[in-house]
Amino acid sequence: MTAGHSSDAAHVQHRRSADLDAATLYRILRLRVDVFVVEQACPYPELDGRDLEPDTRQFWIADDDGRVLATLRLLVDPPADDGSLVSRIGRVCTERSRRGQGMTARLLSAALEIAGDHLCRIEAQAYLVDMYGKFGFVVEGEEYLEDGIPHVSMSRDPKAVSA
Repeated sequence: MTAGHSSDAAHVQHRRSADLDAATLYRILRLRVDVFVVEQACPYPELDGRDLEPDTRQFWIADDDGRVLATLRLLVDPPADDGSLVSRIGRVCTERSRRGQGMTARLLSAALEIAGDHLCRIEAQAYLVDMYGKFGFVVEGEEYLEDGIPHVSMSRDPKAVSA
């Protein structure tokens, strides 16, 4: 274990955004801004209003001091054409010094468990396609640029994964 790193950092927590205390929500949003806006130099509206939707759920891993080390957001999108529910994973990020420790995998596992048998979508940075593929996500369509970063649309159909 590295000095200054908590041994308790493996515990995934999750709650609906509406049930979060202000300090925890602030720490989650701060990490997202630190990674997506500052580190990746993408000036975009990180606060898009979707965190306030009633079914939005935040997932995070924090150290013993409450500092958020990794996070993701699970949304419920409008129903698919056949009326089935669609979940969307987004805002997946890990503090730079904690990458490569499996936190994203733990967050994804927890989020997919909550998403259950719903179709799940993600707009993934292209270099992460293989990692998301390990969770049953498949690429849909062509690569595109978002804020100057290559992305791909991916989806995960639990029925196809379990078949």
